[in-house]
Amino acid sequence: MKSALRVIALLASLSGLAAPAQAADRALLGWGRLFTNDVLGDGYDRWRTGAYTLSIAYGPDWEGAAPDRFGQLLEFRLRSELIAPQSLTAPAADDRRFAGALTFGVHSYSKMGAADFRAGVDLTLTGPQTGLGELQNSIHKTFGLEETTVLGDQIPNNSYATVSAELSRELAFGSARLRPFVELQHGVESFARVGADVTFGSYGQGALMARDSTTGHRYQVIRSNADSGFSFLLGGDFAKVFSSAYLPEEDGIELTDTRTRIRAGMNWQGENRGLFYGLTYLSEEFETQPEGQLVGALQLRLFF
Repeated sequence: MKSALRVIALLASLSGLAAPAQAADRALLGWGRLFTNDVLGDGYDRWRTGAYTLSIAYGPDWEGAAPDRFGQLLEFRLRSELIAPQSLTAPAADDRRFAGALTFGVHSYSKMGAADFRAGVDLTLTGPQTGLGELQNSIHKTFGLEETTVLGDQIPNNSYATVSAELSRELAFGSARLRPFVELQHGVESFARVGADVTFGSYGQGALMARDSTTGHRYQVIRSNADSGFSFLLGGDFAKVFSSAYLPEEDGIELTDTRTRIRAGMNWQGENRGLFYGLTYLSEEFETQPEGQLVGALQLRLFF
C-alpha cells in the first residue's frame, strides 16, 4: 500500500507543475511503446535481457516542437525490465543477481532557447512484488525452456525515487541531423552521460521522441506527418556511473564506473503504419562480466 501511495504522490507532483491551462485545452496527443530484448540482438537471455516501455503524451495541441513552458507537455511512462545473470539455471558466483523492475514516471518536455529539455521523476519497484520474475518463468515453461532457478535470490522488494534530465539540440547537416545530448540521473541508478545521435532521413522530424533507458534509442511518442519512407540512425554515448541498486555493494560485485553504448537502427514509415528496429552494444556493467552484449529494440506503429 505504501508503494502504491508513493506512485500516486509521484505522478501528482510533476503533474502539478503544469502551466496554468484549462482542462479543455489538453488532450491525449499520442502514445508510443518500445520492446527491447537481447534475443533480438545477440540471441542470448542474459544481463539486460528484456524491457517493455509504454509512453503516453498529454498536453496542448502539438505543433511539431515542444512548448516553451516546462510542464505543459507531459509524458506518462510505464516500464518493466528484467535483468538477469548469464545463466538462469546455474549462475556463476561472481555474476549479478536477477532483478525485476517496474517503473512509473512523469516527464515533461520544453524548449530552452534552441535546445530541447526533458526532466522527470520515476518510481521504480523491485523484487518479487513486481511479479516479473514469475511471469518470465511462466513464459519459459510455455515454450518448453528450462525453469528459472534464480528467483529465490533476486534483488529484494524495494522502491526507489529517481530524478533525471536531458538537454539536447538538433543540428542539420544536409540530409543528416545530428543531436548531441547530456543526461543526468540520480536514483535507482545514478550517472552522468554524454552522447550524440545522427539521423539520415525524416524519422523523428516534427515528432515527440522519448529515449529508451536501456539502449538509448529514441522512439516516437507523438506522430509526425513529415516522417515517411526509410531512415537510418547511428548513435553512441558514454556514462560515468556512481551507483546502481541492481548491483548492491553487499553482493561483493564491483560496479564498473563507466558504461558505453553504441547503436544503429532503421525506421520505415508508411501512410498508416511504421516499423523501427535498432541494435545496441552495451559495455560491461560490473567488473566480472566477461563481455558486453547486443540488445535489439523493436517498435511497430499502426494508425487507424
